[in-house]
Amino acid sequence: MTSVSGPDADGERRIVSDTAGVVVLGACATWSLVTAAVHDGRPEGVLLAVLAVAAGYAAGRISGALLPVGAPFAGALAGIALTVAVPHLAPGPQITAPLGHAGATAAVLTLSAGAACCAAWATPVRSARFALRLLATGTAVLAAVLGSTSGFAACLAVLLSSLAAGRLRRRGAATAALAAVAVLVTALVWAVAARAVPGGFAAALEGRLTQHRVRLWQDAWHLLGEDTLLGAGPGRFGELSTTSAQSLLSDDKPHSAPLQQAAEQGIVGVALLVAVFGWVLYALWRGPRPTPVALTAGAALTALAAISAVGNALSFTAVTVGAGLLAGMATARPLADESSSRTARGQTRGAGRAPAW
Repeated sequence: MTSVSGPDADGERRIVSDTAGVVVLGACATWSLVTAAVHDGRPEGVLLAVLAVAAGYAAGRISGALLPVGAPFAGALAGIALTVAVPHLAPGPQITAPLGHAGATAAVLTLSAGAACCAAWATPVRSARFALRLLATGTAVLAAVLGSTSGFAACLAVLLSSLAAGRLRRRGAATAALAAVAVLVTALVWAVAARAVPGGFAAALEGRLTQHRVRLWQDAWHLLGEDTLLGAGPGRFGELSTTSAQSLLSDDKPHSAPLQQAAEQGIVGVALLVAVFGWVLYALWRGPRPTPVALTAGAALTALAAISAVGNALSFTAVTVGAGLLAGMATARPLADESSSRTARGQTRGAGRAPAW
């Protein structure tokens, strides 16, 4: 007899991951309100980001179940079109380049490349798979044309990771490796902010990242030291940062998501940000989609985490919605699979029954 524990176990895993997502995102929203109340902060930006991720994830789950190939393909095209055609999404005066900031451009194109590669693994048609991977390659080329070196590197890394994912059968170790990459990048940023790296290495990083950004990171680290638990309050970095106040084109951000959480919401805010990323990786690890799809989405979201650790990408609603969409599509169970499971279970239950006369 065929065991029916597989589909039931899959349903239980999805309930656990969905519940964890609700708890983590709810905690992020609640903590932003708490820290805002204590320090007279402005939690609107955090609440909008939480809502964007939740809405994108829900939309991704629905569209991924209905159109497992078409939904990520449409998402990839939408990201490319958004990057090229909508230059006014950025806040502040920097609106001449697509999406305003190189970090946001790199993030959207990275998510687009990840979506195209997920669609490639989801289709059984070999020619369509080749075309979708060609689209992902074109996304990397577009990043290079727009002058986004980080976007080009991230798109290329996602494409190569997706190709390598096809040779893996167990996703646990690969998911752990993705988490380790995000941790290493974040640890490096924190070490620079805390002035804990050798002088020569720090000078090389300043030359690549600009001295202005490194000083913003150091201001964020200083604010964390003043109130380690609660931070300075959401939305208050710009008014408390000396470097930001001295800049004519400041957007009041430290240009690092972990450091912004640390400065404005304390160590608890950082833990919640880590929990959100951990929840996404857990959902991909335990999700019903094939391993190449899950690991491709994980690689794209890990690249996004790295970009966000050194830039301002998560301050853009297009990025947070896109991240939620990709995660939702990569964890959705296609309706065709649901129907097949129900049919198999029905046949199994009726196999041992005698016909009624």
